[in-house]
Amino acid sequence: MDHLVLASGSPRRKEILKKLNIPFTTFSPNADETQPTGLAPSEIVMALALRKVNVASEHFPVSVIIGSDTIVVCNDLILGKPQNVDEAKQMLKKLSGNIHSVYTGVAIKHDSKVETFFEKTDVEFWELTETDIQHYIESGEPFDKAGAYGIQGQGALLVKSITGDYYSVVGLPISRLYRSLIEFGFNIPPN
Repeated sequence: MDHLVLASGSPRRKEILKKLNIPFTTFSPNADETQPTGLAPSEIVMALALRKVNVASEHFPVSVIIGSDTIVVCNDLILGKPQNVDEAKQMLKKLSGNIHSVYTGVAIKHDSKVETFFEKTDVEFWELTETDIQHYIESGEPFDKAGAYGIQGQGALLVKSITGDYYSVVGLPISRLYRSLIEFGFNIPPN
Protein backbone atom coordinates (compact mmCIF):
# COMPACT_ATOMS: atom_id res chain seq x y z
CA MET A 1 0.00 0.00 0.00
CA ASP A 2 1.13 3.52 -0.64
CA HIS A 3 2.50 6.04 1.80
CA LEU A 4 0.33 7.50 4.58
CA VAL A 5 -0.12 11.28 4.99
CA LEU A 6 -1.74 13.02 7.95
CA ALA A 7 -3.33 16.22 6.63
CA SER A 8 -2.95 18.12 9.88
CA GLY A 9 -0.47 20.32 11.67
CA SER A 10 -1.81 19.22 15.06
CA PRO A 11 0.90 17.78 17.31
CA ARG A 12 -1.85 15.92 19.20
CA ARG A 13 -3.09 14.13 16.07
CA LYS A 14 0.48 13.32 15.08
CA GLU A 15 1.14 11.78 18.51
CA ILE A 16 -2.04 9.69 18.33
CA LEU A 17 -1.27 8.43 14.80
CA LYS A 18 2.15 7.23 16.00
CA LYS A 19 0.26 4.56 17.97
CA LEU A 20 -0.30 2.69 14.68
CA ASN A 21 3.46 2.13 14.49
CA ILE A 22 3.63 2.92 10.77
CA PRO A 23 5.59 5.67 9.05
CA PHE A 24 3.66 8.70 7.89
CA THR A 25 4.21 12.25 6.75
CA THR A 26 2.42 15.26 8.15
CA PHE A 27 1.21 18.01 5.87
CA SER A 28 -0.59 21.15 7.05
CA PRO A 29 -3.16 21.83 4.35
CA ASN A 30 -4.21 25.41 3.82
CA ALA A 31 -7.87 24.38 3.65
CA ASP A 32 -10.87 26.60 4.20
CA GLU A 33 -11.99 25.91 7.78
CA THR A 34 -15.17 27.98 7.57
CA GLN A 35 -17.94 25.84 8.99
CA PRO A 36 -20.62 25.03 6.43
CA THR A 37 -24.06 26.26 7.48
CA GLY A 38 -27.24 24.24 7.70
CA LEU A 39 -25.49 20.99 8.59
CA ALA A 40 -25.56 18.84 11.71
CA PRO A 41 -22.35 18.85 13.81
CA SER A 42 -21.46 15.38 12.54
CA GLU A 43 -21.77 16.56 8.93
CA ILE A 44 -19.72 19.71 9.62
CA VAL A 45 -16.70 17.81 10.98
CA MET A 46 -16.77 15.29 8.14
CA ALA A 47 -17.01 18.09 5.54
CA LEU A 48 -14.08 19.97 7.10
CA ALA A 49 -11.99 16.79 7.32
CA LEU A 50 -12.72 16.11 3.65
CA ARG A 51 -11.63 19.62 2.65
CA LYS A 52 -8.25 19.00 4.33
CA VAL A 53 -7.86 15.64 2.59
CA ASN A 54 -8.73 17.09 -0.81
CA VAL A 55 -6.13 19.87 -0.46
CA ALA A 56 -3.47 17.38 0.70
CA SER A 57 -4.25 14.95 -2.12
CA GLU A 58 -3.22 17.63 -4.65
CA HIS A 59 0.29 17.44 -3.15
CA PHE A 60 0.31 13.66 -2.50
CA PRO A 61 -1.74 12.15 -5.35
CA VAL A 62 -0.76 8.50 -4.77
CA SER A 63 -0.75 8.48 -0.96
CA VAL A 64 -3.40 7.47 1.54
CA ILE A 65 -4.49 10.77 3.09
CA ILE A 66 -6.11 11.17 6.52
CA GLY A 67 -7.82 14.39 7.58
CA SER A 68 -9.65 15.19 10.79
CA ASP A 69 -11.61 18.01 12.37
CA THR A 70 -13.11 18.48 15.84
CA ILE A 71 -15.84 20.71 17.21
CA VAL A 72 -17.40 21.10 20.65
CA VAL A 73 -21.18 21.53 20.97
CA CYS A 74 -22.80 22.76 24.19
CA ASN A 75 -26.54 23.45 24.33
CA ASP A 76 -26.74 23.45 20.50
CA LEU A 77 -23.98 26.07 20.30
CA ILE A 78 -20.76 25.23 18.44
CA LEU A 79 -17.69 26.34 20.37
CA GLY A 80 -14.66 26.84 18.16
CA LYS A 81 -11.17 27.94 19.15
CA PRO A 82 -11.24 31.04 21.35
CA GLN A 83 -9.66 34.12 19.80
CA ASN A 84 -8.85 35.83 23.10
CA VAL A 85 -9.04 35.54 26.90
CA ASP A 86 -12.63 36.80 27.08
CA GLU A 87 -13.84 34.19 24.58
CA ALA A 88 -11.99 31.45 26.45
CA LYS A 89 -13.61 32.52 29.75
CA GLN A 90 -17.08 32.58 28.18
CA MET A 91 -16.62 29.12 26.69
CA LEU A 92 -15.35 27.62 29.93
CA LYS A 93 -18.26 29.19 31.82
CA LYS A 94 -20.69 27.59 29.33
CA LEU A 95 -19.04 24.19 29.82
CA SER A 96 -18.91 24.50 33.63
CA GLY A 97 -21.21 21.97 35.32
CA ASN A 98 -22.62 20.85 31.96
CA ILE A 99 -22.37 17.93 29.58
CA HIS A 100 -21.22 18.82 26.08
CA SER A 101 -20.53 16.78 22.96
CA VAL A 102 -17.27 16.57 21.08
CA TYR A 103 -17.56 15.60 17.42
CA THR A 104 -14.51 14.49 15.49
CA GLY A 105 -14.83 13.81 11.80
CA VAL A 106 -12.32 11.83 9.77
CA ALA A 107 -11.83 11.57 6.02
CA ILE A 108 -9.61 9.01 4.30
CA LYS A 109 -8.77 9.25 0.61
CA HIS A 110 -6.77 7.06 -1.72
CA ASP A 111 -7.08 7.49 -5.47
CA SER A 112 -10.82 7.81 -6.09
CA LYS A 113 -11.85 5.97 -2.91
CA VAL A 114 -13.05 8.21 -0.08
CA GLU A 115 -14.48 7.36 3.31
CA THR A 116 -15.75 9.73 5.98
CA PHE A 117 -16.96 8.97 9.48
CA PHE A 118 -17.37 10.70 12.81
CA GLU A 119 -17.27 9.90 16.49
CA LYS A 120 -19.30 11.70 19.15
CA THR A 121 -18.16 11.73 22.77
CA ASP A 122 -20.03 13.32 25.65
CA VAL A 123 -17.92 15.14 28.23
CA GLU A 124 -19.11 16.37 31.62
CA PHE A 125 -17.29 19.21 33.35
CA TRP A 126 -17.08 19.87 37.05
CA GLU A 127 -18.68 23.07 38.29
CA LEU A 128 -15.79 25.50 37.73
CA THR A 129 -14.95 28.42 39.98
CA GLU A 130 -13.62 31.72 38.67
CA THR A 131 -10.24 30.65 40.08
CA ASP A 132 -10.37 27.33 38.18
CA ILE A 133 -11.09 29.18 34.96
CA GLN A 134 -8.42 31.83 35.54
CA HIS A 135 -5.73 29.25 36.38
CA TYR A 136 -6.57 27.24 33.30
CA ILE A 137 -6.48 30.29 31.04
CA GLU A 138 -3.09 31.25 32.53
CA SER A 139 -1.78 27.82 31.48
CA GLY A 140 -2.15 28.96 27.86
CA GLU A 141 -3.85 25.72 26.80
CA PRO A 142 -7.27 27.02 25.76
CA PHE A 143 -6.22 29.08 22.75
CA ASP A 144 -5.65 26.50 20.03
CA LYS A 145 -8.37 24.07 21.02
CA ALA A 146 -12.05 23.77 20.17
CA GLY A 147 -14.14 24.53 23.24
CA ALA A 148 -11.15 26.22 24.92
CA TYR A 149 -9.76 23.09 26.56
CA GLY A 150 -7.53 20.11 25.93
CA ILE A 151 -8.46 16.91 27.74
CA GLN A 152 -4.93 15.54 27.27
CA GLY A 153 -3.32 18.39 29.25
CA GLN A 154 -4.29 20.53 32.23
CA GLY A 155 -7.85 20.48 30.87
CA ALA A 156 -8.16 16.97 32.27
CA LEU A 157 -8.59 18.61 35.68
CA LEU A 158 -11.85 20.20 34.49
CA VAL A 159 -13.43 16.93 33.29
CA LYS A 160 -15.72 14.97 35.61
CA SER A 161 -16.53 12.14 33.17
CA ILE A 162 -16.58 11.12 29.52
CA THR A 163 -18.83 8.75 27.62
CA GLY A 164 -17.28 7.64 24.35
CA ASP A 165 -13.86 7.68 22.74
CA TYR A 166 -11.19 9.62 24.65
CA TYR A 167 -8.98 9.91 21.55
CA SER A 168 -11.84 11.49 19.64
CA VAL A 169 -11.88 14.29 22.22
CA VAL A 170 -8.13 14.73 21.73
CA GLY A 171 -8.71 14.96 17.97
CA LEU A 172 -8.31 11.58 16.24
CA PRO A 173 -10.41 8.45 17.00
CA ILE A 174 -7.52 6.05 16.49
CA SER A 175 -9.37 2.77 17.08
CA ARG A 176 -12.01 3.51 14.44
CA LEU A 177 -9.33 4.91 12.10
CA TYR A 178 -7.27 1.72 12.49
CA ARG A 179 -10.20 -0.42 11.37
CA SER A 180 -10.97 1.88 8.46
CA LEU A 181 -7.37 1.83 7.24
CA ILE A 182 -7.41 -1.99 7.26
CA GLU A 183 -10.62 -1.90 5.19
CA PHE A 184 -8.82 0.47 2.82
CA GLY A 185 -6.22 -2.25 2.34
CA PHE A 186 -3.52 -0.53 4.36
CA ASN A 187 -1.14 -3.06 5.88
CA ILE A 188 -0.60 -2.18 9.55
CA PRO A 189 2.24 -4.19 11.09
CA PRO A 190 1.93 -5.66 14.60
CA ASN A 191 3.72 -3.67 17.30
